[in-house]
Amino acid sequence: MRAAVFTDYGEPLDVREVDDPEPDPDGAVVAVEACGVCRSDWHAWQGDWDWRGLDPVPGHVLGHEPAGHVLKVGEEVERVSEGDHVAVPFNLGDGSCHRCKTGHSNICENRQALGLQPDAPGAFAEQVPVPHADHNLVKLPEGVSSTEMAGLGCRFMTAFHGLAHRADLGAGDWFVVHGCGGVGLSAVQIATALGANVVGVDLVEEKLDFAE
Repeated sequence: MRAAVFTDYGEPLDVREVDDPEPDPDGAVVAVEACGVCRSDWHAWQGDWDWRGLDPVPGHVLGHEPAGHVLKVGEEVERVSEGDHVAVPFNLGDGSCHRCKTGHSNICENRQALGLQPDAPGAFAEQVPVPHADHNLVKLPEGVSSTEMAGLGCRFMTAFHGLAHRADLGAGDWFVVHGCGGVGLSAVQIATALGANVVGVDLVEEKLDFAE
C-alpha cells in the first residue's frame, strides 16, 4: 500500500510503498477513505511533544482521524465485519480495563495514541490497523460520508465531551468561546445545536466570519 511516511522533524512526508498491515486476532484493518489533518499531527511532525513520549521515528506514519470501510478482521472479532463503514478514534482502548468498561476509553490504562506512538501506526495511508476492533471501531450511520467523519475528528469529540458531558450545556445557557480555531469553531457549532446563546471571541476577523 501507499503511505505518507515521516522522515524527520519538519521535513516533507515521503509517499512510498510500504507493507500492507495484517489484523491482530482481535483487531481489524480499515481501508482509509479520508483522514483529517490535526494540529496534533503538526506538533508531532515538528517534534514538539517528545517530552510526552509522542515523538515519531523515521518510517512512522502519522494521522489519527480516519474513516473508511473494514477490509480485514481477526478471527476473534465479533461486532464488526468486513465492509462495515467505520470511524477510528484517536485514543485506542483495550476494552478490558475499568476506564474502558465505564465509557472512558480515551483514558484507558493501556491506551495507544493512533499515529503518534511507534506501536500505533497512523492513517496517512491506504490502510490502517486497529487493535481491539470490537471496542474501538465505531460504525457510521447511513448518510455520513468518510470525508464528513474525518472532518469531525478529534476536534469535535473534544468539544462535545467538554460541553455536553462535563459542562452540561443546554438551551438558554450563555456560552463564550475564546479562540475560534478548530476546537473553538466545533464548540460554536455544538453549543448552537444544544440551544445555547453563543459568543465567539477572536483577534482574527476571518475566524469570526467562520464562527458566524
